[in-house]
Amino acid sequence: METILITGASSGMGKVTAEELIKEGHNVYCAARSVEKMKDLERLGGKLLKMDVSEEQSIVAGIEQIISSEGKIDVLWNNAGFGLYGPVEEISIDKARYQFEVNIFGLARITQKVLPYMRKSGKGLIINTSSMGGKMYTPLGAWYHATKHALEGWSDCLRLEVKEFGIDVVILEPGLIDTGFAAGVENHFAPEAMNGPYKRIVQGVLNSTSNGSLKMSSPMLIAKTVKKIVNAKKPKTRYLVGSMAKPLVMIRKIFGDRIFDKVITSQIK
Repeated sequence: METILITGASSGMGKVTAEELIKEGHNVYCAARSVEKMKDLERLGGKLLKMDVSEEQSIVAGIEQIISSEGKIDVLWNNAGFGLYGPVEEISIDKARYQFEVNIFGLARITQKVLPYMRKSGKGLIINTSSMGGKMYTPLGAWYHATKHALEGWSDCLRLEVKEFGIDVVILEPGLIDTGFAAGVENHFAPEAMNGPYKRIVQGVLNSTSNGSLKMSSPMLIAKTVKKIVNAKKPKTRYLVGSMAKPLVMIRKIFGDRIFDKVITSQIK
């Protein structure tokens, strides 16, 4: 039985996976801003933490609570995050900073707080949720993709730094997963973007995410993948899984940016 901390456990991939890990017998701490949305996980045996990854005090208090009760954290799954979408010209730098605050700096703060305890134990596993978007790109997703590209490099560096302490760092790269992400994309567009200079491409992206043509994988695929990572004696450094993940990343890798540009823009009508 491992003591596992999952951020972003109140919905989507985090919640489904937390449920599966609890059922498997692990000691799972479920962290999110909304504790009320995780009451069902508590009934299953999960332990709830109210944590906002953009707030230092919230992170410190959560880690201290786990260490006080368990004395260790075996697995940290940095899963909290969101996607900010819109034209680069029209998104405020304050909103862009908050995207990085949640997707990168909050993740980094939690990792820094957990690492001393993993080093002391001589073992540990850190799973960072990137995306196929950390290997490719889409229009209007510049700030989101920037955080995921940054997370890829950050995680690679961390893996080399902590290897001698028996700590593994794994990058999870989901493809299209049915978690309500498309609805979130729509909600992040300001009304003025619909009538501004980028209205054609904005409407095209909205059409592509809302017309039901995108095939999504079930969050259960991520749950099975994370369970596989947790139970592996030596996990791989990356897990690229989910709808369209491998084909799109492969297209860019083999054919280059110009062909990939054409593939992506052909889907925006």
